[in-house]
Amino acid sequence: MHDETLAVEQGADGVARVTLNRPGAKNALSGRMADELTAAMRALGADEAVRAIVLTGAGGDFCAGGDVKDMGAGGPRTPEQRRAAMGRYRELALVLLGLEKPLVAALDGVAYGAGLSIALTADLVLVSTRVRCAMVFHRIGLVPDVAAWYTLPRIVGLQRAKELIYSAREFGAEEALRMGLALEVLAPEALQPRALELARGLAAGPATAFSLSKRALNASLNSELGAMLDLEATAQAVAASSDFAREAVRRFVAREPAAFRWPAPPASNTDPKTPT
Repeated sequence: MHDETLAVEQGADGVARVTLNRPGAKNALSGRMADELTAAMRALGADEAVRAIVLTGAGGDFCAGGDVKDMGAGGPRTPEQRRAAMGRYRELALVLLGLEKPLVAALDGVAYGAGLSIALTADLVLVSTRVRCAMVFHRIGLVPDVAAWYTLPRIVGLQRAKELIYSAREFGAEEALRMGLALEVLAPEALQPRALELARGLAAGPATAFSLSKRALNASLNSELGAMLDLEATAQAVAASSDFAREAVRRFVAREPAAFRWPAPPASNTDPKTPT
């Protein structure tokens, strides 16, 4: 599928790549892009041929945040009308966080505002050495959206989340790595290949187990121990009944190589170089 704001490619390897595709605007999130991204992710989530998804941006940037020109279109609006218009971003957040398939975000260039919020919904975030991130909302008198109030403190901790939101400051790849916001830092030319490599590894893994673990991990910070242990018992019974688990046990008993192997981290990830 190709259109003005989004490009979606599906491979025979079970990986779909979704590209925010407004490079002339640094992939700023317009209302139309939000709606199309919601629809695309919902469709990919329901497609049994898709087992992992990569989310990235065109033209050397991930997303510059909400399209400020788009925000001002249509003239003055009441608070009630503005609240109603936020429904599309609520739906986008729910679809992204509700995906039961692994989602890998690959961030290059700018990842500001709503763009960074979208990236925070991913399971794994990779960044290039030239990435520039910011919870920029307070600079223009707005508050974080696309679920960033929910995701950011869960990733970096409450105090750091407050500092990033209150200050609206920019931070780069190495700080994103230290905060746990990024999993790996890569040279710009290595970013897309590594994201696809990880996604292919995930696509070759146990889809049932990934879905169950993702659902449980997302619920864990809002649940107590007893509820998580009950969920664990139910999920294990389901996972152990899957074709993947049965085949994995057979391979183990037969001393055959495992079908699922996680791609090794690139050697450069431990010592990312700052571009000149």
